Amino acid sequence: MSERPGSTVNVRTTVVRDGVANDKTDRVATEEPLEIRIARGPDEALPLAVTMRTPGHDFELAVGLLVSEGVLRSADDVLEVRYCIEGEQLYNVVTVHVRSSVELDRHHLARNLTMTSACGICGKASLDAIEATNAPKIDGGPSVGSDVIAALPDRLREAQRIFDRTGGLHAAGVADATGELLHVREDVGRHNAVDKIVGALYMEHALPASERVLVVSGRASFEIMQKAASAGIPIVVAVGAPSSLAVDVAKSFNMTLAGFVREGGFNIYAGKERIA
Repeated sequence: MSERPGSTVNVRTTVVRDGVANDKTDRVATEEPLEIRIARGPDEALPLAVTMRTPGHDFELAVGLLVSEGVLRSADDVLEVRYCIEGEQLYNVVTVHVRSSVELDRHHLARNLTMTSACGICGKASLDAIEATNAPKIDGGPSVGSDVIAALPDRLREAQRIFDRTGGLHAAGVADATGELLHVREDVGRHNAVDKIVGALYMEHALPASERVLVVSGRASFEIMQKAASAGIPIVVAVGAPSSLAVDVAKSFNMTLAGFVREGGFNIYAGKERIA
């Protein structure tokens, strides 16, 4: 079954301008729950997480989350991804069917996968949580010009189709060393947008993405850096500020992190050798 559309909905709103009120129809970003399950071989599907997300690219979201958690390590681990049709749960439950050889640490997954659209994976409190996924330190990576880095947020903003209609979504994009955006994903959750990017790369057999740059429309948080590290992405560019843990992740995994990126300049918090 193909993925469902439905990224925006119409709502009635009252617009007040200069003290004058007028009723009109507005478009807002859709926010709905998605339950992610995993089935290994003939095993019954195991519920992993429920996240609030913007519908669209749900399969990428589910797969990207499993890559970030270190469950999927090989390009052929996934056999099938499909929606589970259960009464009123149409299009809001996705099961990732994986090979029976895929190892599942149920205790680790149950502890870490407590999610909302706002906070990402809230159970993680230290770098130990990333090390448990066995993500390697990132060697090499492209050399990217400072002008390319500075231009990425504007390029991402120009590609935000749903944001133009609603004004209410985060975005993530993956680019090559010249600044060409290869994928752009939007979601009410910034971490969901990154998972969709990681899932898209996994499904293209393009991981580790050692020659790519991740750009995000907001701040650089711990979970965003974790997801980039799990995907082998060496450079992360953020429009906003990084957190202290985001900087720690970048340094620990030999990544490049740039924040407050806009036309005219940016701050480099780690890995300046990759920026020409």
